[in-house]
Amino acid sequence: MYLVSLYFDNKSESKIQGIINKVAEKSGNNFMIDNNVPPHITIAAFQSNKEEKIIELLDKIIKNSCEGLITWASIGSFKSSVIFLAPILNEYLHNLSVNIYEDLSSVEDIDISKFYLPFQWMPHTTIAKKLTNEELILGFQELNDNFTIFSGRITKIALSKTNPLEDIIVWNLENKLKE
Repeated sequence: MYLVSLYFDNKSESKIQGIINKVAEKSGNNFMIDNNVPPHITIAAFQSNKEEKIIELLDKIIKNSCEGLITWASIGSFKSSVIFLAPILNEYLHNLSVNIYEDLSSVEDIDISKFYLPFQWMPHTTIAKKLTNEELILGFQELNDNFTIFSGRITKIALSKTNPLEDIIVWNLENKLKE
């Protein structure tokens, strides 16, 4: 499985990592820390045997992309075992999702996850996963007590493999903000 993920400026990354650490401490669930999962937003997940073609396509679109401003505005949960921060889906995030999907879908024999298709994708930054019901409640309590809306910048885009998570290539975005 491959992922295309967005990484953040140092200040945002540090803030989110602090939240991950606090939720892990409060809930007792250290999955994110133990597996070295960095703060990120995944915008594509897929299977393919054409890694070089994927890198070539992504390089064309990403090398001309700029940093983007996003705002994390709420907390949420998936399947009662994942807690996340949800950014506002702005034009920048939407366009990245659509452009990368369109490029990836041109590759023969690619299997793109239905959860990352445009208009079916919910942008999120995972804070904790593989939670029990009790851990979920404790994690939400921590977030409820300490989360406030904040903004940050997307500064990098990475192509990664999973199990274990490993970045194959990381592109630094142009230091011109797009909102």
